[in-house]
Amino acid sequence: MALQNDRYTYRVTWSDDDNEYVGLCAEFPSLSWLAGNPETALKGMRKLVEDVLRDMQKEGETIPEPIACKKYSGKFMVRVPPHIHQKLTIQAAESGISLNRLVSSKLNA
Repeated sequence: MALQNDRYTYRVTWSDDDNEYVGLCAEFPSLSWLAGNPETALKGMRKLVEDVLRDMQKEGETIPEPIACKKYSGKFMVRVPPHIHQKLTIQAAESGISLNRLVSSKLNA
């Protein structure tokens, strides 16, 4: 199996606590890489993920599927308190749209 660490979801952000940039990977939330500039933080994080994937493969562990490669249905359930459900239903009715369309537009805002 070829390691495809380039398909994972990476992010680089500034850490005030560490006074450095921190590289992160959404599929491996327990990992991070600190560096003095964003490019080095990303490069270090990608190498770390590659090393972890190699170890996981060697140990026969399940490799996480990259978020970008997953197929999504576009459906998920959200539970809200009844008064919020009522409020949103009223807003949708007053706007002449479905509750689903109203909530979707709010999530996309």
